[in-house]
Amino acid sequence: MPRPAAIALLLFCTMLWGFAFVVQKSAMESMGPLTFIGLRYLLGGIVILPVALFERRRQAVHLTRNNWLFIGLMSLAFFIGSWLQQVGLLTTTVTNGGFLTSLYVLFVPAIALLAFRTWPHPIVWVGMPMALIGIYYLNGGGLDRLNGGDLWIIISALFWACHVLMLGHIARTTGQPILISCISFLVAGALGLILAFMLETPSFYGVMNGWMEIAYAGIFSTAIAFTFQAVGQQYVPPANAAIILSSESLFAALGGALLLGERLPAVGYAGAALILVAILLVEIVPALNARRTPAPAA
Repeated sequence: MPRPAAIALLLFCTMLWGFAFVVQKSAMESMGPLTFIGLRYLLGGIVILPVALFERRRQAVHLTRNNWLFIGLMSLAFFIGSWLQQVGLLTTTVTNGGFLTSLYVLFVPAIALLAFRTWPHPIVWVGMPMALIGIYYLNGGGLDRLNGGDLWIIISALFWACHVLMLGHIARTTGQPILISCISFLVAGALGLILAFMLETPSFYGVMNGWMEIAYAGIFSTAIAFTFQAVGQQYVPPANAAIILSSESLFAALGGALLLGERLPAVGYAGAALILVAILLVEIVPALNARRTPAPAA
């Protein structure tokens, strides 16, 4: 896949995820966090299961024991990140949720450097703090209103960072991004429902009241967006992908404004511009350098 097409896939993911913050928060009015993510991910996994099985038959790549262990750990990080984010949205705003989730932009290159000794392109170290500053100002230029929900989402960002790194690695290694995504959804959904019946009180009435939220999150934000992420990340370095994916906070803020009446302060628009500039920098500068670098002689 050409890199511009992969970038387009990742940007499309951020739009679906950004608006998903609105439905994730409204769903909490009728059900608990575990009930919601359990149903959401099971639905997402079932929707893409036929495509995943087709991919499996077409490529017939043998997954080793280490592959399965890696997928299991990635699915666990995916589940924990989702759970903590959903708990945080009980008490924080959609705009704050988008801002704080995007902190994984900071965590991804740091974890990649520490765990894999992978050095990103130098422009990433310019774009990363620029994106973080942009996200900070998108929130109004202050963190004095942070509450317990905000703290849970900050912790969830660590797990999202691990998920971004692990997903990119295993998708490139196996060449089966849709199958891997499907497995993660089904594992996270099963864990969510098991824990929901242990820690919450799921009800048919509550689920029916939130069926539209479950449908959007399960089909669009899960089956489509996370699968596109797995496909796109095969062709974009993890640190670059993290900065691109951080633009979901823009769509979270937009969704909060249009659907929940949350309004950006004037400085928030400057933050939005900084995020967009950071995304453009980390993609344009490496591409320009690659074009200027002569090919090695045969």
